[in-house]
Amino acid sequence: MSELFKDIPEFVETDIGESLGARTETLASFRELGPPDLCHVVKSYGSRTTQKDIGSYHYVSGAEASSSASLAAYLNSLQFHIEETPAWFGKLPGWRVRHGTYCCFNAFSRVDVRVEVRIPGGVDAYVVDLRGERHEATPEIWQETYLSALLRAIRYADDASYRLAGYRKLDPITTVEGEVRFLKAAEELFFNGWQLGSDPEVQVATVVSNHLTAGIIKYFSDSFRLERAANLFEKMYGRDPEVAALLSQSYIGMNEEIKAVQVMNAALKQVPTSYPMLLTQVDFLLSKGKAEWARQVAQQAVNSAPSEFTTWAKLAEAHIALGEFDKALLALNSCPMFTFNERDLHRMPTPRHSHLPTKKFIADSGLIDEESARDNEADVALLRLPAPGLRGTFAKAYELLTLLVSKIGWDELLKTRSLVFVMEEEYRAHRTGASVDVRAEKENGHADEDASIRGLTSLRASEDANADGEGEGDGDRIEKPPAAQADEESLTVESYEGSAFANKRLCDRWLDNLFLVLYEDLRVYTIWRAEVSHFQLQHMSYRKTGTEWEILGELALRLHHKDEAKDAFQRCLETKFSARALLRLLEMYAAEGDLQRTLSAAIKLTAYHHRWYMESAYPSAIAHAIFTLGLTHGLSKIEYTLLSMNLPEGIFTLMRSYLNYGKTFDVEGADY
Repeated sequence: MSELFKDIPEFVETDIGESLGARTETLASFRELGPPDLCHVVKSYGSRTTQKDIGSYHYVSGAEASSSASLAAYLNSLQFHIEETPAWFGKLPGWRVRHGTYCCFNAFSRVDVRVEVRIPGGVDAYVVDLRGERHEATPEIWQETYLSALLRAIRYADDASYRLAGYRKLDPITTVEGEVRFLKAAEELFFNGWQLGSDPEVQVATVVSNHLTAGIIKYFSDSFRLERAANLFEKMYGRDPEVAALLSQSYIGMNEEIKAVQVMNAALKQVPTSYPMLLTQVDFLLSKGKAEWARQVAQQAVNSAPSEFTTWAKLAEAHIALGEFDKALLALNSCPMFTFNERDLHRMPTPRHSHLPTKKFIADSGLIDEESARDNEADVALLRLPAPGLRGTFAKAYELLTLLVSKIGWDELLKTRSLVFVMEEEYRAHRTGASVDVRAEKENGHADEDASIRGLTSLRASEDANADGEGEGDGDRIEKPPAAQADEESLTVESYEGSAFANKRLCDRWLDNLFLVLYEDLRVYTIWRAEVSHFQLQHMSYRKTGTEWEILGELALRLHHKDEAKDAFQRCLETKFSARALLRLLEMYAAEGDLQRTLSAAIKLTAYHHRWYMESAYPSAIAHAIFTLGLTHGLSKIEYTLLSMNLPEGIFTLMRSYLNYGKTFDVEGADY
């Protein structure tokens, strides 16, 4: 009989409890929502005299953390996942869960809430602070912990930088009552949301811009049910007018644009310098094609919050929409850039053994192919592209730069860049000219002082003569000799060049680096398209490995070539199984309303997610794609289409979980 769980991931410790110690040591390093929940268990085998113990752990999100009883229930449920060995009569004595500890980080109070369960025995709940000291768990702490756990499950459901081995994701909200409880907790802690931090593009978290408000918007917008979020924001709007930014976003998402405009108008009269409100207005104006108005409002937002990245980025976006590409570059260069902080994750000691089992019906479905080493090979030039490594504000700035180059092309972008920024050659020439002028001044420093006096006197005399003879004709004026005219013309050209140099800006180092990153992307993309054209003319097949097609698809997507990206992802899937390519195609097919292809991609992705213990139906990219189709086709048609595909029973049950969520929470399309 195995000491491991039959369908739950786990890492067996070298020393029992070392994972708990590692978590305690790193509590002080968590900055925002915190790491995933940690579930640690001790399993025993044999009698008391010959007892053998092992410690193991896995990560969890989605388990209800509202009380010690709910977390103890999760720990108790693990007892039923141990494999049992049948005997002739009854069952052989085997491994059992003797002790369990569930750790859940409270992102509001920056403490770790832990529940210990002894089987058989009692339940003990306590709080561990950043210094490792124990405290009592109060009702307020439990409410904060409950909301923190929910927000982690919602915000990081599809976050690529938050993926861990052995990370089990469960549905955070499964009933209407659970959703009501979530909204009630969010309402009570709404004005403490700034304590949770915010997206990396926001420098200072506020009541409006933080992980709590972003989690609420994400949860309800992915299922097109923003009226629930709007009800919450309406209550908060009465207490703080800046919440109007969130309320108007919800109304726009509900297609209640008149209400959104009325809210924006009323809020801006109360708080005219609220930059979140102004940015919401900019987005609305850009969506309506009013780029000039959007630019003016974006300029107001910059004046209100000049130290925020989002205001400058939105101004650059408005300039791009207007075709003012030089001003867009200047706005982009003015963006304040912030260091990207990685997600809150803690390092664990190297486990003695890792156990990552596959459920039998997933393995039998044949939907997931094992990757071969040949499929993962790729050209070094593709593997070393720097753009995929950009994060935070740098990634957002690069998006704007690629949008700019998609509008005007690389050559025109370089020309615009040279008009706006000081180029290296100009800087060197300017420094050389300045050094020559300084040397000449030093050589002439001891000249006759009468020269300067004579020059000043002659200048005054000429000014007086001009003043006295203003009414005289041109024939009475003294003409300058041709040599003097030529000298004056050259002086005019030099002064113009000098003024042009003085009006230029210095390009920030980070933007210079992004130009280099863009050059690498464009160089590889151009070579790829040239090769494709050449092979097509020669009527030859163009071959790449699966990983190369995946990288080329991402490259084309970054450069706003969606058709080429779609083709590359499809070719990737012909060569190997790729969850990333499937996810990209899922989004494209859903946006096109392609029912059959969307469901085919969703089925394969669902099997892949469950293989790696992502058991949550919602929120997820798959659920969002299915609900997008539901707006047009309705959930009933989607269910009948799934039935016609003759899926294995286990896979069909997984696919129905998305539809069941839609029906339970009355998603649009659930009734037709």
